[in-house]
Amino acid sequence: MFRFLTLLLITSINVNSMSIVNPRPKYPPTKGEVWPKPQNEITELTYYTFDPSNFKVKVTNNTCDILTSAIERYSYIVESRKPLQDQRPVSVTERRQHAREAQTLVLGVLQELQVQLTEPCEKYPYLEMDEKYRLNVSAVSVLTSASVWGILRGLETFAQKFYISHDMNELRINTSVVVDFPAYAHRGLLLDTGRHYISVPNILLTLDAMTINKMNVFHWHIVDDQSFPYQSEKFPDLSLYGAYHSSMVYTKDDIARIVEYARLRGIRVLPEFDVPGHTRSWGNAYPNILTACYRGNEVVGLGPMNPIRNITYKMIRDLFHEVQAWFPDKYMHIGGDEVEMLCWRSNPEIREYMQENGLKVEELHALFMQNTIPLLADGSKIVVWQEVFDEDVPLTNDTLVQVWKSGWIDELVKVLEAGHRVLFSSAWYLDHLQNEWPSLYTVDPRRIVRDATGSDTLPAGVIGGEACMWGEMVDDRNVISRVWPRASAVAERLWSAPTVGQRRRYSSASLPHSEVYRRMEEHVCRMNRRGISAQPASGPGYCLV
Repeated sequence: MFRFLTLLLITSINVNSMSIVNPRPKYPPTKGEVWPKPQNEITELTYYTFDPSNFKVKVTNNTCDILTSAIERYSYIVESRKPLQDQRPVSVTERRQHAREAQTLVLGVLQELQVQLTEPCEKYPYLEMDEKYRLNVSAVSVLTSASVWGILRGLETFAQKFYISHDMNELRINTSVVVDFPAYAHRGLLLDTGRHYISVPNILLTLDAMTINKMNVFHWHIVDDQSFPYQSEKFPDLSLYGAYHSSMVYTKDDIARIVEYARLRGIRVLPEFDVPGHTRSWGNAYPNILTACYRGNEVVGLGPMNPIRNITYKMIRDLFHEVQAWFPDKYMHIGGDEVEMLCWRSNPEIREYMQENGLKVEELHALFMQNTIPLLADGSKIVVWQEVFDEDVPLTNDTLVQVWKSGWIDELVKVLEAGHRVLFSSAWYLDHLQNEWPSLYTVDPRRIVRDATGSDTLPAGVIGGEACMWGEMVDDRNVISRVWPRASAVAERLWSAPTVGQRRRYSSASLPHSEVYRRMEEHVCRMNRRGISAQPASGPGYCLV
């Protein structure tokens, strides 16, 4: 009897812990849901079918090359979406349901999209540009914005709202009203091309993916210790001796092509030339601008830039002026992080300079940054990594401080209370493979600042953030799938996050609800359909590309 009860108990435990798997995707994708989630959206069950031969786009007000290019691009995206016939048998019940749905919910064929740009176009995107738009989807749909940048975001939303019917026979779009705008002005992706060279076609593909996700800043960490792929006209030896290979460089024409491609998509290109650290590749051609590192009396290598030589600053000035002539954005990122100060301490020349001037090595770093900032072109604005702020370098209020280290809650508060604006990246490092998209999705820096301080005004100083794809372990073969869809989680957080005091249907303080997983599944398929090899997001499923 005892053995029977024991067996019964074991059997019961096994049954209770049994995992049942059904033959279907883990998270069935939504249909026609927009990513990032619009701020305000009313979508009805009624819908219009799409026939490209009976549809046109009409610009009713201002226009320009940005708008013309975008209409051509999005017309192709929508018109190339074709229903896919499914050869599997359909039950009588399912056929009746589809017929009933078609009779009661269809309102006709989509006829036209009117694009109303109410103000003249601006030439280049910029920080805090107007990206607000209104979209009314009906037989004659209307997209309205005061800014060409808002029109671009609205066209992306319009394209995303199309979906294939359940019976795979029709392309549909639901009746809806969308009033949308971003929560954060700076929504960026950092791509490192100094550790591994990323080809121009893959950079353009990255810009396409950013467009789909309504990200608006391509932070180009173009050079680093390992290689110098920027091909300077003033200093051609930098890439001649510093690039991995003569084929692995970015020419002036390459840069112009990337900047223009980004401009037409409302994306700023923010160049970063990190100084005084992360500069070892500069020394292949110009060793005298770097610091000789000593072990005892022996030179063991080259380290950061030499902060006490005039030739260092002359070269920085001349190179930065060239860079700023090629990149039209007013902001330039000059780095300032991870300086190997032990090398400075080891150098007899620098040690003597510090003793004569009563400087600590940290103060030498601050002095270097103080000397470098005025070297930029007139009217420039800068972005720096948080170490520059931490070392009390005098910074103007329009300087953006990028917070990236651990302990970032205290750092955010400290920078904001000092009157500076912040870019947040600490929780969004894509090279940390343990950071899956749901964990990236949950972090809202403004909410964290509000919770830490109780202030309703301080969080506004966080003007945005960036997902950072450092290049040690990515190259042309895997960079796209490593970035997407994880960066999509950051994109929605930065576009759709509520302003302080508002509430949404799902909490930003917990893991996403199943609705978000399902929307992400649709979005991954959407990116793949548009040529972005985004990796599967949440487990078993499929995409009909």
